Amino acid sequence: MLDTVAGLPIHALVVHAVVVLVPLAALGALLMAVRPSFSRRFGILVVLVAAAGAAASFVAKESGEQLAARVGLPQQHADLGGVMPLVAGSLFLLLLVFWLFDRGIPANRVRPGWMIAFAVVLALASLFALYWTIRVGHTGSEAVWSSVIQNTKPGGG
Repeated sequence: MLDTVAGLPIHALVVHAVVVLVPLAALGALLMAVRPSFSRRFGILVVLVAAAGAAASFVAKESGEQLAARVGLPQQHADLGGVMPLVAGSLFLLLLVFWLFDRGIPANRVRPGWMIAFAVVLALASLFALYWTIRVGHTGSEAVWSSVIQNTKPGGG
């Protein structure tokens, strides 16, 4: 079911959504953690982007398994990519809970200590999601492009 669309592998299409949406959600989460006004104004958008990124990462994992059945398994990328939905899903859940609590704090009040601690956890999770997305994407790019680059010269030679 998640094999191809219009003759192209779904995995090659959907990974682009993951590498845009998950880092975008992570950056939004960092802003939410340090700027309560940003959280209250744009929090729902960041949560929705994180939800879309988590869904896209699940589709990327499943479609990647279909693609691997056709062309072979780049083991390191498959291992890292198998964890990506957990990373993106965790970021989404943390963001959702953080936003639900944060929006209940009146604008004229400071975040309580436990909420500041939660913001630190959210910031760390966001940084980890950024790191993991880059790591998975890099291993996938290496699997696809390293032999092509090694066998060509700059300038098309």
